[in-house]
Amino acid sequence: MIRKAVFAGSFYPAGKAELYKTVDMLLDPDSSRAEKVPAVIVPHAGYIYSGKVAGLTYASVSVPDTVVILGPNHRGLGREVAVMKSGEWEIPGGSVEIDGELAELIISLSSAAASDSVAHDAEHSIEVQLPFIARKNPAARIVPVCLAGVDVNIADDLAEAISRAVKEMKRDVLLVASTDMSHFISRREAQRLDFIAIEKIKKLDAEGLLETVRENSISMCGVLPAAAVIGAAKKLGASAASLVHYNTSAEVTGDASEVVAYAGLKIS
Repeated sequence: MIRKAVFAGSFYPAGKAELYKTVDMLLDPDSSRAEKVPAVIVPHAGYIYSGKVAGLTYASVSVPDTVVILGPNHRGLGREVAVMKSGEWEIPGGSVEIDGELAELIISLSSAAASDSVAHDAEHSIEVQLPFIARKNPAARIVPVCLAGVDVNIADDLAEAISRAVKEMKRDVLLVASTDMSHFISRREAQRLDFIAIEKIKKLDAEGLLETVRENSISMCGVLPAAAVIGAAKKLGASAASLVHYNTSAEVTGDASEVVAYAGLKIS
């Protein structure tokens, strides 16, 4: 099964040469600063808007041969916790293979996860990560997980299943939570709200993050992926998180009255 590059030409360039040139510009060339970490949180908008944050975040870490990517389901298709367990994802000029063995194990260890490719068909939150991952490590394979809703029990279930699977497979794995921050409010208000959520992430407080987003009505679309990744990373030994970069769409549009915000964090 080949999952086509649906958003090539809109969220990022469709041609291989132009895409790699763009990604290389967004990735910090000083690779000596790349750190081995269990997890990152990165945005997923069009590269013109969130590419700087994503590039700086990926540049700051090493990308191993297996990457588990959790992204929100914006389209409402497929299962609530949808794991694509076989095939490959097309990117311009190539493809990224799915780590079927790890995907199967995560499904078997989770009471919520199910094999489902439908949820991934028209979803951008995972696709836009792949050019960065492939450029950092062309041999990397992925486990794509698409999540709907905001349920602390699902976050806990996935944290346990993913961490157990990684330990059992004894592989070097990077966990990626794909999320944007506040949507369609002023830059000042976005910054105020987002940094409340970011403080919870920095403390690796997954439950607190979910509560904070709900109580403050923060439009952080991937809060469930972030909470699950924080929980899994803690079970794998993580003890802290740090902010790599934060900005908003106003840096591109010049309009601070209504923005979408982006944060990149690494969990170590």
